[in-house]
Amino acid sequence: MSRPRPAWTPPLRDGVGASRVAVAAGFGSTLAEFLAARLPVVADWPQRLARGDVLDASGRPVAADAPCVPGTVLWYWRCLPPEPRIPFEIVLLHQDEHLVVVDKPHFLPVTPGGRYLQETVLVRLKRQLGLASLVPMHRLDRETAGVLLFTVQPASRHAYQSLLRDRQVHKVYEAIAPWRPDLALPLHCRSRLVEAPGAAFMQMQVVPGLPNAETHIALIRRLGALAHYRLTPLTGRKHQLRAQMNALGLPILGDRIYPRLWPEPAPDAPPDFSQPLQLLARTISFTDPLSGQLRQFSSRQQLGQAPVQPPALT
Repeated sequence: MSRPRPAWTPPLRDGVGASRVAVAAGFGSTLAEFLAARLPVVADWPQRLARGDVLDASGRPVAADAPCVPGTVLWYWRCLPPEPRIPFEIVLLHQDEHLVVVDKPHFLPVTPGGRYLQETVLVRLKRQLGLASLVPMHRLDRETAGVLLFTVQPASRHAYQSLLRDRQVHKVYEAIAPWRPDLALPLHCRSRLVEAPGAAFMQMQVVPGLPNAETHIALIRRLGALAHYRLTPLTGRKHQLRAQMNALGLPILGDRIYPRLWPEPAPDAPPDFSQPLQLLARTISFTDPLSGQLRQFSSRQQLGQAPVQPPALT
């Protein structure tokens, strides 16, 4: 059951929406004590409260010594240390009152998470377009480039997201991976994907059992020892294309997860953008649930052709 939509929400700050928390009993007698106990990961609650950066449901700054009243709604903004600029730009492909469509670059996350906040597609778009209500209609991995859709209005969001649930969206990807002369193409790949246990939780594994992932794989052209492939997923499992291509002995070039996890760089190491994952969301098409018109959006990007090798194990 979803939470009721609040009557008032704070404005964006540099493209970032405010977070909210409801006061509950058992975390102290004052709001300062409640916030420190309820959200201890934030170390600067006293400073935020002193600056007036914690608001009540009406938008008024709250006092640190205000008493805890269970059910009171508090608003605050997520803060992270300055993020290195990811030096690739989002290309706006389409915008109307219901949809925003962009051409996402490699390396840029779609939504905030972990160490990424400002350097995400969602926050950049909110800041650029001034649309606080933007929500991704679907997701792309941080390493994957290509067509990405956002819904604008809460009232029409369900209609568009239902297209994905009902498999009414046609997606075509392209990838560069090794060439296997013994593999007959095109082929229809059906497999069962499950999350790997333990330390390899980031990886999806192909296991015996009822298939839950389907992809049509076709050859676009040979590139010597490599090949340019067209991948048409019929389902939408996590890492589906990457895991299925790897299981076929065709790991996508630049993949830092398949066939094995690449070592994490040192925290102070400069970011390396030299080896992008050679996976591109080329086109998305569907019948618009509001207008009944056929919609099709295509990426303007092209995949590279240089071989990418994982770093040696240490």
